Amino acid sequence: MIQIPPFPGRRPALARALAVAALAGLGALSTPPATAQAQAQAQAPAAARTPARSADYIVAVVNRELVTAVELNQRLERITADARRDGTRLPDAATLRQQVLDALIDERVQVTYARESGQRVDDSDIDRAIANIAAQNQLTVPQLRERLRADGMDLPRFRNNLRDQIQVERVREREVNQRIRITDADIDRALDERLAQAAGGAQLNVAQILVTVPEGAAADVVAQREQRAAQALARLRAGEDFSKVARELSEDANREAGGELGLRPSDRLPDLFVSAVKPLAVGEITPQPVRSAAGLHILKLLDRQAEDPYRVTQTHARHILLRATDATQAQQVGRRLEALRTQIERGQRKFEDVAREISEDASASAGGDLGWASPGGFVPEFEEAMARLPINGISAPVGSRFGVHLIQVLERRTVKVEPKEVREQLRARLREGKFESTYIEWAKELRLRAYVELREPPV
Repeated sequence: MIQIPPFPGRRPALARALAVAALAGLGALSTPPATAQAQAQAQAPAAARTPARSADYIVAVVNRELVTAVELNQRLERITADARRDGTRLPDAATLRQQVLDALIDERVQVTYARESGQRVDDSDIDRAIANIAAQNQLTVPQLRERLRADGMDLPRFRNNLRDQIQVERVREREVNQRIRITDADIDRALDERLAQAAGGAQLNVAQILVTVPEGAAADVVAQREQRAAQALARLRAGEDFSKVARELSEDANREAGGELGLRPSDRLPDLFVSAVKPLAVGEITPQPVRSAAGLHILKLLDRQAEDPYRVTQTHARHILLRATDATQAQQVGRRLEALRTQIERGQRKFEDVAREISEDASASAGGDLGWASPGGFVPEFEEAMARLPINGISAPVGSRFGVHLIQVLERRTVKVEPKEVREQLRARLREGKFESTYIEWAKELRLRAYVELREPPV
């Protein structure tokens, strides 16, 4: 069986349904363009002569494309085998069959729409895809051609199927993104949340004068302690140095340091302290003592260092990406990338040359270079692996929803990002968050506009 990975696009999870038919075997690839009526006439005599249970016949006509029983059964067999291997529970046979048939119909709808869209796919994209398919099946390209010929598929048809898959990915990306609307109000709300998070992560340096109040103390004792706190506050208001008053009157362990607690993240201070100093400017003192279980606190805000939402550490990285549709193929791809990583580290090959040769990402022509990226610019798995790498380090194969990556970090820098750039980053993040639901709506609309005719098995 020739293993065919999905192809370039932002969202391989969405491409998987289209690619699985190809993965099930060369005979399961989508039918080349032709009128459904002509194909039905050509196949009808053979189907009529063979029992319905074993014959191939037309299950559905979708625009000008056909879904056949053989294709449906191959998809079902593959899904069942994958579920058995992974321990996944499947629905009952009738429900599963309907779900798979619906998926095949949706694929045909999108293929025909993509063909009519005018989206171009360069021959170089297909050549790279074929070379990767050959390598992942441990074949040379000439050997792949021979295997295709032996399985009854010529190379032009094979290339047309790859072209369809790439077209669908690109058209889906374009059409769905055009539907997503992110308003300035949406960005304003996201920015407010980001600023609030930054403020919540501020580091504070607070000094205190503590007058302890024993738990369960009598009223006269409480009054005496309150009088001591009031005296301390009066001296501060009269202009005395806070640290001097703290050394003389405070009853906490930091009094010799003038009551200073040191610069700490706000989440490492009592919530009572954080709330009390929140309205204060640096250098100001709480207007009244703050009561806690320990006693009475007079607080002074010595310093506030808020996280700067416009200062980020950016990473300049490059990667090699190979697609994988399931766990088995991901393991094969991972082993191939691990071998390439070893060759690169030994100096036998250059990272950028390998990326240009095999990477299934738009960055391939640039040697896999992704440019400078701020935090949040990549999927979490990719970003976490990248963050652990030293400069010039190369990761082990990293799996993500896009496939399997080798990552190399080239540089890092801390920069002040312009507010306009922050807004654009937030716009991209919000757009990403709406992509999946918008895609589902788009796919439903295409299905409703398509011509779909379901057919019963021949008697």
